[in-house]
Parts: sequence; structure tokens; C-alpha cells
Amino acid sequence: MNFQIHDEQIDADTHVIELGGEIDLYTAPEFKERMVQVIEEGKKQVIVDLSKATFIDSTTLGVLVGGVKRLRPAGGTLALVCSDQNIVKIFEITGLDRVFPIHATRDEALSAVKQGGAA
Repeated sequence: MNFQIHDEQIDADTHVIELGGEIDLYTAPEFKERMVQVIEEGKKQVIVDLSKATFIDSTTLGVLVGGVKRLRPAGGTLALVCSDQNIVKIFEITGLDRVFPIHATRDEALSAVKQGGAA
């Protein structure tokens, strides 16, 4: 199975979850479990780095939307890092590019969340 998940605490409020390989029906539950854990630990700014992802499906989109729904009531944000145009296109087609700010690099995403805006 071609799936990796790594994460990194940036500071008290910010956490990066890096996903690699295929995030689909079979691997998304592990991603969801990790994201829920990070949010329950009190992180308000979550960055999901998809720069090493080769494939995502609707299950992955559902996990991301669920993350936003958990973060927003607490004033948190979820931002994405993705430079693969095929994956970015999925967010554009579904309209989710208006829900998640999508950044080309992790540094861009970190800079944006540090400035208090996810966009």
C-alpha cells in the first residue's frame, strides 16, 4: 500500500499533517483519526500537506470537510498545501477550493496561517 502519514507540531496552535501516496477509502480513516486527535489536542491551525500525495478520492474530501467543521466553531482554520494540478483540479471542480485555502508550498501555508488568515 502506497500511503504515508507524518505530522509535525509547529507551535501551540499550529500542526502540519503531511500525507503521501494514495489517500482513499482504505487509507483515509487513518488520516481522519490523526486529524481528529490533533484538533482534540487543541490545535487551531491545521495544515494538510498533500505535496507528496499521488491520489485523493471523495473519502479524503469528506475527511477534510469534517476537519473544517470541527475547527471553525473554535475559530480555527484548515489550509492545504498542494502543487499537483490534477489534485488541485478536484478541489476546483467540487468548489472546495473556496472552502480550503490551497497553497503551493508549506512555507506559504504557514505564513498565511501565522498572519491570522487562512487565505
